[in-house]
Order: sequence, then C-alpha cells, then structure tokens
Amino acid sequence: MSDEIKSPAGTSVRELADVPALDVTRHGEATREFEAFLRSKIVGQEPAIEAVTELYQMFLVGMAPPDRPVGNLLFLGPTGSGKTYVVEVVAEALFGNSHAFIKVDCAEFQEHHEISKLIGSPPGYIGHMHTPPLLTQEALSRWHTDKLKLTLLLFDEVEKASEALWQLLLGILDKASLTLGDNSHVDLSQCLIFMTSNLGATEMSGLAEGGLGFAAQKPQVDASLDEKISRTATEAARRKFSPEFMNRLDKVVVFKTLRPEQLEQILELELTKVQQRITRAVGQSHFTFRCAPDVKSWLLKEGTDPKYGARHLKRVIERNLVYALANLVATGQVASGDCIEIRMKPGGGLAFSKAPALVNAESAAE
Repeated sequence: MSDEIKSPAGTSVRELADVPALDVTRHGEATREFEAFLRSKIVGQEPAIEAVTELYQMFLVGMAPPDRPVGNLLFLGPTGSGKTYVVEVVAEALFGNSHAFIKVDCAEFQEHHEISKLIGSPPGYIGHMHTPPLLTQEALSRWHTDKLKLTLLLFDEVEKASEALWQLLLGILDKASLTLGDNSHVDLSQCLIFMTSNLGATEMSGLAEGGLGFAAQKPQVDASLDEKISRTATEAARRKFSPEFMNRLDKVVVFKTLRPEQLEQILELELTKVQQRITRAVGQSHFTFRCAPDVKSWLLKEGTDPKYGARHLKRVIERNLVYALANLVATGQVASGDCIEIRMKPGGGLAFSKAPALVNAESAAE
C-alpha cells in the first residue's frame, strides 16, 4: 500500500511540487509600456506608480470591481511634491495629453451652495439651465477612445471640500453613481479617481527639516525618515477624514522625500521639456541649448524651496532660461542648428553664447 499523500483533488504532493509556479507579479504588455512611461517621467515616487499600474492592469483585463470606480486613490504630501503631476503623467501616457482629465478644485466648493457648479441647480432654482454641471456623462466620456474608455477624475485639495461635496463624494467612491440637479444619473464606474491633500504638510516638513517633496535635501535622509513622514501624513488624514471615507479608498499614497540625485533627475526632465518647447515652436529657429554643471547647481539652489517645491524650480527655469532664450529668438541672434551654451558669469548671473561650429557638428553627430 502506497503511503504517498494525496491532495483533496487526488493529486499527489510530489506531482504538485513538479508543477511550475505562476508569476503573479508579471504585467501585460500594455501595462508594462504604461508603467515604463510613468517611470520615465516620475522620479522617486514608486508607491504612486505601483498603485496606478495595479489598478490599470485590473481595468484592462475587465476585473475592476463592479458598481464602483476603477480605483480610489488618496495622495498625501505638501504642495509641490508631485501629486497632481502624477495625474498629468498618467493622462499623457493614456491619451497623449497631460490635460486629458477632469479636475475638481475642492477649494472652490467650500460653501454648501457652490455644489451647484458640480451637479447643476435643481429645476425651479435660480441659475437652473445657466449653471452647466461639471460632472456630466458627456464630460466623463470626453477623452474616451475606441480602445480605452477610462476617465481620470481628480479632486484636488479634497480636505477643503464642503459637507455637501463630501456627501456626494462618499456616494461616488462607494457606488460610482451621481445624481445631477435635473435628477439625471451619471455612471462613474469607468473612472479612476484621484484625491490629493496637503494634510500634515507642516509636520512633515518639520520632520524633514525642509526636505520634503521637491525641496532641498540633507544627506541624512533615510528610510526611517520616510516611515515617520508616512506615519505623520496617514495619522493627519485619519484625524480629518471619517472612517467611512477611509474605508472607500483602494490606496493611500504618501509622497516620499526626494534625495539630491533625484532632484537632479527632476531638473534634467524640466530642461528636456524646455528643449521640446523649442523644437515644437512653429516658424522659429530650431536650436539646442545646454547648461554647464555650475548652472544646473545654481538652478537647483535657487529653485528648490520647502514651501513650494517643484513649482518654484519651474519658475526659476522660466525666468532665467526660457525668457532669455525667447529674446534670442525674437532678435534673430540664433539660427536653426545653433547650440547655445549657458554658463555662470564670474560675478553671478547667466551668460549665453553660441557653441563653436566644431562643437555643433559633434552634437549633431551624437
């Protein structure tokens, strides 16, 4: 008599051991391309990328939860840490347009009556037919394509919402349903919902000593600091938001502290965007520019700010590079094929000059 152990299905343990394990971490080709695009544009926020990628994979294979939105994500972190930027990159990855999403600025809905801007006024009320609702079925399907019927919906600074908006939001997150002022119904089951909040930003900035988000970092930033910041942000959210709201979320993502090398990557991405704007300019000279290392260091020093994060970096680049390059184009000082070198002046400030012809030729060959 054999003493081989059998499973309930009649398969031996030995036979089960011979069956190769399935890899549940692999993504489909479309999802891998989507994830790769996000990683090429987003620096240092792996949890946000992973959360969005997982929900997108479920949607593509038709396994999104029924009668609920595709996903409900809450992004925590201070202003300038990249929360809204992630939504823009997702829109660009899916639709080729970083503005292909609906944004609800909750700061505009702090009073009860302002909810009419979102759902329209009921019949008989002042403003009915003159206040078109923002969240109509037509608006939700605006960016749909034949291959992808998915809507990105962003509630920005959600902690500022009025009680009326909170009640609507709870229904949306739970049932993916919304009733407009004219009593028509809107289906949000094909929506990926993002919510951002700056709750706990002051405490988080204190922990990082001004080093949160895109702000300047200190060398001692480590995993323990990230854990403290994550815990602080999550506790602030739980104090502000009700348990029924938190229970409707698929994922709470706290944006991490960025290291100096990550800030350098962000600067390179911003400079690449400026070059792309030059290339896309219609009827203008298509030239290239490059910044010396000391210029990049200066831009990081001037552009990183604990309070405003990446937004300040963008303003510094606009004010010191883009405006100057635009003047060079407007006055005919650059021609197609030119390469503009940007260096620091000995006494401070930026110096712009044309690279020698030989250098131009080498750049073109590269």
